[in-house]
Amino acid sequence: MSTPSLQSHYSAVIVGGGQAGLSASYYLSRAGVDHAVFERQTAAHKWQDERWDAFCLVTPNYQCQLPDHPYDGPNPGGFMVKDEILDYLERFKAKVNAPIFEHTAVSLVEQMPSGFRVETSKGVVTADAVILATSLYANRFIPRAAERLPDHILQIHTADYRNPESLPDGGVMVVGSGQSGCQIAEDLHLAGRQVHLVTGNAPRCARFYRGRDVVDWLTDIGQYGITVEHDGMTKKKHDTNHYLTGRDGGRDIDLRKFALEGMKLYGRFETAKGATMQFRQNLRRNLDEADRVYNGINALIDQHIARNNITAPPASVYVPLWEPAQEVTELDLDGAGITSIIWATGFTPDWSYAAVPIFDGTGYPVQRRGVTGVPGVYVLGLPWLWTWGSGRFLSIAQDADYVAGQLTGFLRNRGLHDAAPRAAQAGGRGL
Repeated sequence: MSTPSLQSHYSAVIVGGGQAGLSASYYLSRAGVDHAVFERQTAAHKWQDERWDAFCLVTPNYQCQLPDHPYDGPNPGGFMVKDEILDYLERFKAKVNAPIFEHTAVSLVEQMPSGFRVETSKGVVTADAVILATSLYANRFIPRAAERLPDHILQIHTADYRNPESLPDGGVMVVGSGQSGCQIAEDLHLAGRQVHLVTGNAPRCARFYRGRDVVDWLTDIGQYGITVEHDGMTKKKHDTNHYLTGRDGGRDIDLRKFALEGMKLYGRFETAKGATMQFRQNLRRNLDEADRVYNGINALIDQHIARNNITAPPASVYVPLWEPAQEVTELDLDGAGITSIIWATGFTPDWSYAAVPIFDGTGYPVQRRGVTGVPGVYVLGLPWLWTWGSGRFLSIAQDADYVAGQLTGFLRNRGLHDAAPRAAQAGGRGL
């Protein structure tokens, strides 16, 4: 992927060179729209730089459907590990061959009387339209209370965790029970480390149920195609993902089972003072709510099986394996032998460069299928941009295709683009 020469003006500028930005580039190239992609680090770098060694996909490989680049390996029902994911993305980057400027930060996108002005670390350009594809995972979030903990306890974010051997000897506190937190806690637990896990409101999901992967059932039911405009779906854009794993062929993550095996569980992190951490007394509620979601998803599958007269193994309901006898609300880290803390507390978006009026009171872009209220401004790569599959390898192509089509139509309507669409690249879209 060679670096192109910087032009003073483009029909479109894409901010962000992850899978969403590259997918948008693919479709703009097919439509004959001249454009540039600006990426402050390297294309799709997060998969290399911010994933631990044992990382693997949570959804089956067959859901990897980037533009003209469906999964083509030998195990469509399996879960690619980190090296396989990187290979899949490298081949996608080579196929797209985007006009990308890596190590080029965008500091400002502002509207002008005609088009947009884009300030980058390599110079200023103008554009007729812009796609903001920087996702919601720009900056690592660690609560300020972490500053009150003593220096002798190592503190890192999940983005910096690699393997159990990279941590000092002793117990490990993992704060956060979303997908990353639970999978890292399992990674440490399997390595024989004493793990302390601080739980939150993350739901969980079965890996296999009634003879199939739950994702297979949910795909058949049409769950991944449900749009954000369905009843009750509007708030989903801020929901935490269900925790489960694709490790070793895939399995449930059951925190109660871990507790029986010696993992220590706590309610939500409250604050810290010296070497003492304090927690809310809501561990039981967190576990019960995660199980409620787990059983609710299985019940949805039961209904689908019954409605369609599908032959399958019998239904079941998860029964808790363990209950907390009492909840610990305060813990002396030194006394518990804890030498490191992993903050699995997620990321925050960085829209500071976007000086365009597209955000709501929470700082989230107001959009419909990636189209904002400002003509010529589009967003891409967000969870629930349009469907449950948005933001995943499954539906990024559909979102990018739609956004690129809307952008191309915008240019044509203003007499800014009259090139005939280019022929599809060999191999088709793979959707």
